[in-house]
Amino acid sequence: MRIVFFTHPPFLGSQSMPRFATMLKQGMQQRGHITEVFTPQAFFYKLPLPASIKKWMGYIDQYIRFPAQVAKRLKTYPADTLFVFTDQALGPWIPLVANRPHVIHCHDFLAQRSGLGQIPENPTSASGKKYQEYIRKGYQQGKNFISVSNKTRQDLHVLMGYTPVFSKMVYNGLNQSFNVADIQIARNEVNKDTGIDVLQGYLLHIGGNQWYKNRSGIIQIYNEWRNMSQSVLPLLMIGANPNANLMEEFERSPYKNNIHFLIGKSDAFIKQAYNGASVFLFPSLAEGFGWPIAEAMASGCPVITTDDAPMTEVGASAAFYIPRKAAGADATKWAKNAALIVNKVMKLSPAERREVIENGLNNASRFDASKALTQIEAIYLSILSSLN
Repeated sequence: MRIVFFTHPPFLGSQSMPRFATMLKQGMQQRGHITEVFTPQAFFYKLPLPASIKKWMGYIDQYIRFPAQVAKRLKTYPADTLFVFTDQALGPWIPLVANRPHVIHCHDFLAQRSGLGQIPENPTSASGKKYQEYIRKGYQQGKNFISVSNKTRQDLHVLMGYTPVFSKMVYNGLNQSFNVADIQIARNEVNKDTGIDVLQGYLLHIGGNQWYKNRSGIIQIYNEWRNMSQSVLPLLMIGANPNANLMEEFERSPYKNNIHFLIGKSDAFIKQAYNGASVFLFPSLAEGFGWPIAEAMASGCPVITTDDAPMTEVGASAAFYIPRKAAGADATKWAKNAALIVNKVMKLSPAERREVIENGLNNASRFDASKALTQIEAIYLSILSSLN
């Protein structure tokens, strides 16, 4: 099988999508297939221009220059080449091969739904709405889809306006190795690395500043848990530099001396952080999949997350659930209810905690990268075989 992967341009600086594309490419190569990558290169984008103009130069590279280059290259590819779009956000390029064998990987439709006004927590500008419409008109010309969760698949069907003939779901596989380690050794390492006293345990969150990560909600939950608990365990928040809204929440916290933002940490450190945590907090408002839920469980860490799909798909019966924080809801009331669940987890007996960890490990085993790639390969082959 000859496969051409369309990927996001490297000059955008994305991390998760290039990792996913690399996993697909390497996985198919290991299975004996010929692979190639189509991606825009910076030409206009690299011109020495102000940042406000640079974005538009990037659009020229992606949506004018690159499609013209692809149109010329396509003439040299045999009819049985499979064109794979590694993200539905690459929609504007899909019409280039809509009448050739193709498949579109779908991760989440949060930006799409926001552009349609369906997510009040994330209002979209007029230009943003037009951009999302441009993307949508592209992928609506697609015929074959693979979604990372049932929630994403459902959203796809709604946005398509009908159920595509070929629409499959394959859960993501963990693209790194996560294992259970001695909790005290892990805490010692985290302590040495950060200088923070975590030897008795800590609450952990990992995530960026995207609106749906609900990082301010993490601090609100922590405040309420500290109010009701005699514990002084710290909160570690690993991810991007906090934005202005998060810093405001931090400054208001009476426990801010015990809240620590850890920036630019390595994958090795993150694995140790999972291993040593007392509990992992992941109260996202929305996700396409929810990698950290599976990562934490695979590391032997209890997980508290939101009782909404796809978090419930990933956490299954192994996670502890709190309500989604609704737009305009009483934040204090929500945080107090969530803090009760935190307190419950923190008070688990050793035997109860071992059972929670075991359930988490069993659940996380569902997200095996090799199995996921095998499923995806079978779908790719079936798309090509349907042409014969």
